[in-house]
Amino acid sequence: MTPSLVFHSNSELLESPVFDKHNNLLYFVSILDGLAYCYNPESKEILSSKLDSPVGCVFILASKKILVASKNGFFEIDFNTLSKTFVFQIEIDNFVRYNDGIKDPVGRYLIGTMGFPEVKENIGKVFSYYKGQSKVIIENTTISNGLAFSNDQRFLYFIDTPTKKVAKYFYDLESGEVTFNTYVVEFKDTASPDGMCMDKNGMLWIAEWGGSCVSQWNPSNGELLEKFKLPCINVTSCCFDAHSNLYVTTAKSNATKDIYGGGLYYFELNKM
Repeated sequence: MTPSLVFHSNSELLESPVFDKHNNLLYFVSILDGLAYCYNPESKEILSSKLDSPVGCVFILASKKILVASKNGFFEIDFNTLSKTFVFQIEIDNFVRYNDGIKDPVGRYLIGTMGFPEVKENIGKVFSYYKGQSKVIIENTTISNGLAFSNDQRFLYFIDTPTKKVAKYFYDLESGEVTFNTYVVEFKDTASPDGMCMDKNGMLWIAEWGGSCVSQWNPSNGELLEKFKLPCINVTSCCFDAHSNLYVTTAKSNATKDIYGGGLYYFELNKM
């Protein structure tokens, strides 16, 4: 199956796609450019908003309204007016930035950090923020990446990329606390797991940095089910639209044949 290239603007690092299934809009970021994007698949319109520091991920608030995690704080962006408003900041060290994140069913913002401008071992954390209060739920990470909930919300899956593993945590919806359970997926080749999402059947889809693909895994037994190849090496994250088709973000690499690394791709997995 060949993906289609949806968007390319010479970005070094596209990341964190999230699809608003109620309003049929895709959001994603260009981390190092400090840009947040809003893409309308029907009209093909792409809007952008620039912040003054690297952006890690976005959380959907309403139609064309998102919360963006930038190094200098969380901002609400209204793509209806292209306005942005500072909302809050979590106390993080100067030498880290936010990376991947997800909102839990209660409304907590879960977000990981990593070293910036240099990646350093075990200085990252995963925070939970809710109603003005933040707490650390996972410590000593290096590159906090993919976060995904099981479909029954009982478990949180998490990737710290250099471990080359997907960890499974018990998730307490009432308290927002996590308890490590086990590792469910391990990468044994040269690729490393980056962002991920979960499909309606409970399978994990993992973007492979250095692997030129998105791979599908069964978290119940760690089985690799399928790989979906892309024409660039560094694949960063993925998400499903309302029809269970897949959007994929990528990053540049030094490979001479990697012309469209840093582009946004689309796999039409299900014909409508």
